[in-house]
Amino acid sequence: MVGSGFLLDFLDSKCTSYGIKSYVFLLGVILVYYTALSSHVQALKVPCKSKNFSSKYQHCGINPAGVHDLDCFGKHPTSYRCVWKPGNSASENTYTLIITQPIRHCKVYTSQTNITEGILLYEKYNMTAEVFENSASTNCTKSVFRGSPMSLFRCGPPHNASFSRHSGKLDVSGNWPNEDIKDVQYYSVRYKALGSLSWSKPLMQSKNGKKCTVENLNSSLVYSMQIQCVTNDRCPQCPWSETYSVPAELTTQPVMVNMNDTDIAKTKGRRLISLTWKFPAKELHDSYHVIIGKASGEAPRQRMITTEPEIRLVLSYSEYHLNISAVNNASTSPAVSQTIPQREDTPSTGAEKLNVTVDNNTSFTIHWKEDLIKNYVCYSVEWMERGHKAGSMSFFEDEHNHRTLTSLPEPLEPYKRYSITLHTRPDKDTCNMKKVNNSESTYGRTHFYSIEGSPLSAPTNLSFDNVSLNSAELQWLSIPEDDIRGFLLGYIIYCTEYHHGGATTERNITMDPMSNSYELGDLKDGTAYGVKISGFTEAGVGVRSTPIFFTTKYQELSKLIGVITIFAVIGIVLIFGSPVIKRAKVILWPSIPNPGKSNAMQKIEEPCELELLGSINHLEMEEWDTNSLKIVEKQEVIPASPLPSMLPLLHASDDEEDSTEMTCNWIQGDTGDSTEEIPSDITGKIIPDINRIDPQSSPFTFPCDYTTIEMFQQGIPQSMPARTSFSQDTESDPEDTEWTVVKSELDYMSQFSTSPILDGKEISRIL
Repeated sequence: MVGSGFLLDFLDSKCTSYGIKSYVFLLGVILVYYTALSSHVQALKVPCKSKNFSSKYQHCGINPAGVHDLDCFGKHPTSYRCVWKPGNSASENTYTLIITQPIRHCKVYTSQTNITEGILLYEKYNMTAEVFENSASTNCTKSVFRGSPMSLFRCGPPHNASFSRHSGKLDVSGNWPNEDIKDVQYYSVRYKALGSLSWSKPLMQSKNGKKCTVENLNSSLVYSMQIQCVTNDRCPQCPWSETYSVPAELTTQPVMVNMNDTDIAKTKGRRLISLTWKFPAKELHDSYHVIIGKASGEAPRQRMITTEPEIRLVLSYSEYHLNISAVNNASTSPAVSQTIPQREDTPSTGAEKLNVTVDNNTSFTIHWKEDLIKNYVCYSVEWMERGHKAGSMSFFEDEHNHRTLTSLPEPLEPYKRYSITLHTRPDKDTCNMKKVNNSESTYGRTHFYSIEGSPLSAPTNLSFDNVSLNSAELQWLSIPEDDIRGFLLGYIIYCTEYHHGGATTERNITMDPMSNSYELGDLKDGTAYGVKISGFTEAGVGVRSTPIFFTTKYQELSKLIGVITIFAVIGIVLIFGSPVIKRAKVILWPSIPNPGKSNAMQKIEEPCELELLGSINHLEMEEWDTNSLKIVEKQEVIPASPLPSMLPLLHASDDEEDSTEMTCNWIQGDTGDSTEEIPSDITGKIIPDINRIDPQSSPFTFPCDYTTIEMFQQGIPQSMPARTSFSQDTESDPEDTEWTVVKSELDYMSQFSTSPILDGKEISRIL
């Protein structure tokens, strides 16, 4: 293709040599060329001379916030392009690009994008390009570019780039426009840490035009990147691209916080799985990628994107595998894996809803009881041996309630237990899953064997407990599942009785498969027994266990044990019964307190007349109160026999000959000898004699040996005078001489019983 500038120069030089016909012919060629060229120019082009552009755009100025970075370049003389960046405030912009050259060339291009292609230039003259943003507005801005067409030949930067960080490395991929892809053979990358002033040296160069790897980067730093092509004959110039910001590498995986498996109301065969997690580096990631798939490997594996660290899924009762990763525009964190286990509490199990018939090791038929074809036509079956990966197969069925599955991925193994699950799918256009979330419901689950066999081992840990005269309790553990090799139908207990003559008798007892204990009854006392046990399936009886032996208890031994027990109980009662009874009596029936030990009570046991008289004499001498206490000597002799009901102030003690004489001290210090005669000054103060009082009729008679001042006062008749004298006659024998102490003032004696200084013993001595 020949440029318009070259065509104009060619016409100027050749028109004279050719005739008029040739000129007309060439003029037609030019019109056809411009018509074809106009179809490739993206912007509307008009000549500059048709309008006065200088006055129309004179209000537009250069503003950093407006249109900026105008750049024009091209790979061929016949085609140039100009690109620019729009202003910040404009939303819907219109642009006007004006290309001018000093001689005979001025064109206007109107566009709504930030690029104009197919610009024609004269190579001999410099060009000026001006782009105006929203020229009709008062906020019109412009950007200017000047250059020589010969210096504008170059390959542009990539129009976009992608980055991938991993293990301290950065993979860079640049995408060039279609017209430059064939010419760009290699490209270079320069980078710097965010905030750094200098770019890295030397430049990193790609090994091909598609990918460049930068190594030895700090995973925790954010980097700035620029890309340019490597110059060659077809790309004489390669400008740097815009600056890309590459975020830090994500090196930690999310941490799973919680997983909840709950039922969905009014929905059968589905469950709600709620997952929550956390990510340590919150500010570095943009979103999370959640990839979920069935454990059986059935396609597809669905990827979901969420910005929050949580997700809810509606799933069937199958087992699922889940991976969660944090993602930004340059890296993906290591994934945390989570297994959503198969739910065992299916709507129903066993032959209630499902039944399986095995045809051979690569084919089986599954039957379902309910008529599901009214609502569903797409189904999925999963079968799995415990501890192995599940197999799956989806199918379409709209006529029967059964389906025969053939050409299984792996043959069925004999004597192995398989679980099989039937799912229903709501989509009718295809029975393959379109997505994992909310795609199917579990109808039911059961188990089957391709071939059954008898158990390879017997129940373990066989033992006896509570052996008595005629019974014993047998216990055992179930047969391991891998050794059953079929559906266990029950247990057989072999009980052998050994007689004294060497003969044996065996009886068999059948138990259900859920039992693991049994009480053997109707046994004979003092007899030896041996017991074995085995399990059985539909294929036959399995191996018997090793026998265990026991002997029932003897009748005489049982009686002896009873007698020993009775004597042991009696001995324990005799040894520990008395202290226990006493202790119980103290707790339940406490003893009545002893008044003699109380400070509020006084015990009158012996006469202490002489000491009391001495003390009273001393007291009277100190207080000189002659009206407080008087002593009268009587000639009458009181019998020496003790009177327990006598006056509390006088208590006989003659019968207690071997008792120690009581010492009565009223005050601290000596009170004088008990045999000391009464002083004359005291005996001179005599009150009239009174007759001896009859103990039986006396008001001072008390029912016991204990009394108090208050009781003493209550015992005095109200008719008696305040001053009362009692006398005691001295017999001819000096040892039988007794004194009668007369208390004249009861109030005076009461003050001793209530004095805080005197304790109970001192008051007793005074009395």
